[in-house]
Amino acid sequence: VQLQASGGGLVQAGGSLRLSCAASGRTSDKDNMAWFRQAPGKEREFVAGIGGSGLGTWYAEFANGRFTISKDNAKRTFDLQLNSLKPEDTAVHYCARSQNKLPYTRSADYSDWGQGTEVTVSS
Repeated sequence: VQLQASGGGLVQAGGSLRLSCAASGRTSDKDNMAWFRQAPGKEREFVAGIGGSGLGTWYAEFANGRFTISKDNAKRTFDLQLNSLKPEDTAVHYCARSQNKLPYTRSADYSDWGQGTEVTVSS
């Protein structure tokens, strides 16, 4: 399985970005997909997840109301829409895949990772 993240960039506070992750290899519509982020000097943290098998979506508290995760099974892509960005959202964002069927938020529960795309929010 390979994941390719894209869409990062530099944006002013209050702006928006859309991240995309393309999956290839042996993936399934039943897989759970997620976005994590890692700011300089900090641990990687969960941002948002989207499940197969009717799980829906789940978000970190800081992402609720500002970020939206979605997926297109036909294209094998899943996106993260980032709105109302703040300087503290500056981080490398990673997409990830899990074959587990619960809405996990720990990075250890995800087996496949993309290379990361950098989001920088200026004040």
